[in-house]
Amino acid sequence: MKQSIRVTELVSYLALFEVGSTTLFFLGVEAKRDAWLAMALAACAGLLLLTMYLIIHRTNPELDLYELCRRYFGKVIGFAASFAFAAYFTYEASRNLRDLGELTVLTLLNRTPLAFIMLVAIIVIASTVMYGPRVVFLVSGGLLPIILLSYATIYTLLLSTGLIKGEMLLPILEHGFKPVLTAAIPELVSFPFGQTLLFLVFFPLVKKKEKLRRGVVITYIITAICLVAINQVNILVLGPTLAANSTLPLLQVVQLIEIAEVFERIDVLFVLVLFLGLGAKMTAFYMGAVIGITKITGVPYKIVTVLLAVCLYILSFLSPNYPHHIWLGVKFVVTYITSVFQVALPFMLLLTIWIRNKSAT
Repeated sequence: MKQSIRVTELVSYLALFEVGSTTLFFLGVEAKRDAWLAMALAACAGLLLLTMYLIIHRTNPELDLYELCRRYFGKVIGFAASFAFAAYFTYEASRNLRDLGELTVLTLLNRTPLAFIMLVAIIVIASTVMYGPRVVFLVSGGLLPIILLSYATIYTLLLSTGLIKGEMLLPILEHGFKPVLTAAIPELVSFPFGQTLLFLVFFPLVKKKEKLRRGVVITYIITAICLVAINQVNILVLGPTLAANSTLPLLQVVQLIEIAEVFERIDVLFVLVLFLGLGAKMTAFYMGAVIGITKITGVPYKIVTVLLAVCLYILSFLSPNYPHHIWLGVKFVVTYITSVFQVALPFMLLLTIWIRNKSAT
């Protein structure tokens, strides 16, 4: 399925993707008050990874991640690497599906079976993916302003109600720099900043690539700053202890907003924004996996979309409960898997490209 998109559409979706499910959690919990430092450090490391991905793309602008693997790793290793990337994207999409289902149960439909909620979600998202990247990226252009305005409204209301307490930031580096480093690497680098690896699948779809690199980097930096600010609200309002022990800390923060007994239940707005972000992120991973499987096997795009929908639904039940789902993602996947796909394999690919291009000249 060969489709083309604009730079503005890609960077809009990149921002939407980065926000995604990030605000669902309190990131950098180990660093406590210094979570903002851990996020900033992870964002800098993620920018280095993004630079590596852009360099890989620049070597062969017309080839996506799967095509680059096959060209430079060879037929057998390239097939294995391509399939591994597609499997990784599939698993990440299944985690987003579980997050979406659990969020719905916790906030809106606590008497509705989780399995039914996720079934409806996967049907809706699969129907969206069926139309291909062009339509998905166009929709993102309409969703991004809604999400930005919603978070800006929430932040403004928190400031106007005096819920944000600047003294919660102090003392800075109370326990030294080690907790900040431990919190940032590898957890925060892997989620959400290192996940921009996925866009190696979408970069070749851009028609005019002259402004691609600049647009992607600027968007990444602005989004990272916003994520640091939004994440730190948990500390500034709830304090380090309560924020660390809350299942949905930012939702708890938003529930505290009350202005003249008129502006209440702003949490409904926040939940809506979370649904949009989770849906966008899941769609991106899902679509990246479908494109990969289609190119690896030659099976038509729409058929792969249906088959992967079934696979995603089954994978979303790997964890028996939500705490185990979180533990599996943080302690196992981040520690042992994501660094392979976000760092090791792309670095090996870039090194192979350099070696083979140099030997060819």
